[in-house]
Amino acid sequence: MNILLDLLLLLLTIIYSYLEALVKVFIPQRRKSVAGEIVLITGAGHGIGRSTAYEFAKRKSRLILWDINKHSVEETAAECRKLGATAHAFVVDCSNREDIYNSIKQVKKEVGDVTILVNNAGTVFPADLLSTKDEEISKTFEVNILGHFWITKALLPSMMKRNHGHIVTVASMCGHGVIPYLIPYCSSKFAAVGFHRALTLELKALGKTGIKTSCLCPVFVNTGFTKNPSTRLWPILETDAVARSLIDGILTNKKMIFVPSYINIFLTLERFLPERAVAAISHFQDFQFEAVIGHKTKGK
Repeated sequence: MNILLDLLLLLLTIIYSYLEALVKVFIPQRRKSVAGEIVLITGAGHGIGRSTAYEFAKRKSRLILWDINKHSVEETAAECRKLGATAHAFVVDCSNREDIYNSIKQVKKEVGDVTILVNNAGTVFPADLLSTKDEEISKTFEVNILGHFWITKALLPSMMKRNHGHIVTVASMCGHGVIPYLIPYCSSKFAAVGFHRALTLELKALGKTGIKTSCLCPVFVNTGFTKNPSTRLWPILETDAVARSLIDGILTNKKMIFVPSYINIFLTLERFLPERAVAAISHFQDFQFEAVIGHKTKGK
């Protein structure tokens, strides 16, 4: 009898969730304030990280900016200060666990406890699997996912103590679908999406509902990581547009942020299509970028 009641409750919850989602399409969601929040952004020296820092700076957050490139991260910090925000620049190697832990100790001592974390640092080595060096595979996972673990583990205790915070995982469309010649990158982004989902459920299980989570999944972004990207179906995104979508998702506590948003429809349909149809769609998309294939650089 209990299982029947539980199933009925589950059905009602699913129906309510669909109705709630439908209402949110037409009614603007309330946006929270991030003024005064201490925001740590990794990979803030360029690309999405830099543009995201500018968005937080406009909203008067206190910024902690990490990047492996000293000149680039200091440029970002200087621009954030011009926008009226307090900004601290740190040179940090997000593939090095000890460097991460030591830098977080320094951040806590000099600035305070981080309340919003944007795990954005990433790397990619476009190549077929046999042309990819072992150290490139290791570096991809160290930066794209293991760094997320070390940083989150170090910052989460203070968030849990206050039951307040926001953890943002910057993943990719490649965390939901795969592209040839990006095997380590796709694998690491699948791991990042899994990290976000598992962390979200664990925080809920622990009763820490004041700590929000978001995951950013854009298609190709013009960051310079992949050379000459193009696709028949999706736009090549600029970092400013992606950062605006990200900050909007953070302010509304959105769990999964797809850019463009209609990617979600494609991913939903893909789950119900036969394998041959999925392969045909992948071929039709015609992803192109420069990659090392057979030890030679080719456009693919």
